[in-house]
Amino acid sequence: MILRAQSLTKKFPGVTALSAVCFDLAKGEIHALCGENGAGKSTLIKLLSGIHPHGSYEGQFEVQGVEARFAGMADAARAGISVIYQELALVNEMTVAENIFLGCEPRRWGGLLDWGKMRREAKALMDRFQVDLDPMLKVADLGVGQKQLVEIVKALGKDSRVLILDEPTAALAEHEVRVLLDILRDLRRRGIACIYISHKLDEVFAIADRITVLRDGRSISTLETHQTSRVEVISKMVGREIADLFPRRAPALGEVLLSVEHLSVRDESGKLRLHDLNLNLRAGEVLGIGGLMGAGRTELLMHLYGVWGKRVAGSVALSGKPLPLNDPARTLRAGLALVSEDRRRYGLVMEEPVGFNLSLSSLDEVTRRGLVNRSLETRRNRQIYDRLQVKATGLEAVVGKLSGGNQQKVVLGKALLTKPQVVMLDEPTRGIDVGAKIEIYELINRLTAEGKAVLLVSSELPELIGMSDRILMLNEGRVGGTFTRSEATQERLMQAAMSVA
Repeated sequence: MILRAQSLTKKFPGVTALSAVCFDLAKGEIHALCGENGAGKSTLIKLLSGIHPHGSYEGQFEVQGVEARFAGMADAARAGISVIYQELALVNEMTVAENIFLGCEPRRWGGLLDWGKMRREAKALMDRFQVDLDPMLKVADLGVGQKQLVEIVKALGKDSRVLILDEPTAALAEHEVRVLLDILRDLRRRGIACIYISHKLDEVFAIADRITVLRDGRSISTLETHQTSRVEVISKMVGREIADLFPRRAPALGEVLLSVEHLSVRDESGKLRLHDLNLNLRAGEVLGIGGLMGAGRTELLMHLYGVWGKRVAGSVALSGKPLPLNDPARTLRAGLALVSEDRRRYGLVMEEPVGFNLSLSSLDEVTRRGLVNRSLETRRNRQIYDRLQVKATGLEAVVGKLSGGNQQKVVLGKALLTKPQVVMLDEPTRGIDVGAKIEIYELINRLTAEGKAVLLVSSELPELIGMSDRILMLNEGRVGGTFTRSEATQERLMQAAMSVA
């Protein structure tokens, strides 16, 4: 075993984050760590990587048979442990090469940076790990998936013996996921050990040798991947059996709420990004929007909301009335709400409490003569907080300290307090656990049962098929195909995403 942890216990004021956790990792093994948000995965990573220093926890862990007494992350790095976090740690204004070698830049005699060597070695590293990027590109000009690949190459370039990956594919396109999994298989052959944390069980079962399940801060079970199943892992994660991962209940459909006709939109550079799009969305319906990264899914939702693109043709109507153009405040009042893909950047003020965030989009409902009616605000917030079963210490809890699933519930609650007719959900389950996903699916069912309509963007094809009544696949801003639920298969959806009808 290259790493062995025994009886790790980590306490914070009023909370026991880890309780007698045991975990081990063999040389050349890919060991998946699964659990709901708040199960203790992040705390365990921070402990193993030196963020929680020796002396701040009980129990012990060893690296190659020697007890680890890390005072910080530098000690962990020297011991051969590297971590790739879900929240990327790149400097946007630097190039890819500069980010890869940040802190360990090659230098010439006299201490001057050797720019030529930095470029060559960065290119060699990326070629080695099959990442097709110009090392002189600025990181700010890359997409989220490309940034994730740079972060991975940066970590792998340090010749670490243990690589910890925290939701590494959350922002990657399908072909990038395949590249990453191939990279990890190659690392396994070289004897490098990986701790792989993901809510995507398809990936876990495709890559992991063993799976350890955490629940409520405890290590519940360690399973050989080939001897277990998704159903067993999910059951151990949530502490109960889940009969249906996609519990879609479709009510009778009503009138058309959202109508998009011949919509074409240019981006800020003048490039046409959405081409002659048509769609109708009825009361009680979930319309899924799929496609590869860059297909125009997020751009479509952002344009409908009024915060992206210049419309050059077409019309959008909500309940038969033209939807305001480039005016999100009026769009929201008209009854169209958006839950954005990046909740930390666009959905929440991370330093503020839950109650503050819940009220943000509907302050006019609790404001009289310019003053906020605090008692009315609290009552409204408490109702949605209870309805969505947000797990926090209360409305005063700082939202940035909540788990990803509970942050997402706050974003959803903020949108629902505007009393929308149509709710647009852009990757609503990205980075959250199975239990929280099912709660969001049940919320979608409740919304459609109330006569509302949902536009659901997802990069996970099983989720699209399981929770949509119809699916529209985009390809480079055009409609590649439209399918009813009974017609949709993963193969047909992927074919439509790669060839325009």
